[in-house]
Amino acid sequence: MRRAGLGEGAPSGNYGNHGYSHSGYSACEEENERLTESLRSKVTAIKSVSILLSKCTQNLDSQFDSTTGFLGKTMGKLKILSRGSQTKLLCYMMLFSFFVFFVIYGIIKLR
Repeated sequence: MRRAGLGEGAPSGNYGNHGYSHSGYSACEEENERLTESLRSKVTAIKSVSILLSKCTQNLDSQFDSTTGFLGKTMGKLKILSRGSQTKLLCYMMLFSFFVFFVIYGIIKLR
């Protein structure tokens, strides 16, 4: 009597090893165990790498945040300089230059 899923010539009452001989079945089990351990070690390695990448990403995120804050402060200071104080300073320098020019011109004309 043939049963579906059993190999040819398999005894009808031997369902545990699906028609494989005991030595072949144990060899397959040993290979499965070896492959399972190999897979487990690879998964562990990938997990540790992903944890490291997560820490690096968090570190980069905090560094970008601090850099953004620093650049924002610098840009704010540059805007302040470009708005008012730089213009006033330039105006004072021009007035001083005209004053010095007229003083030197007056000294040269009086000689």
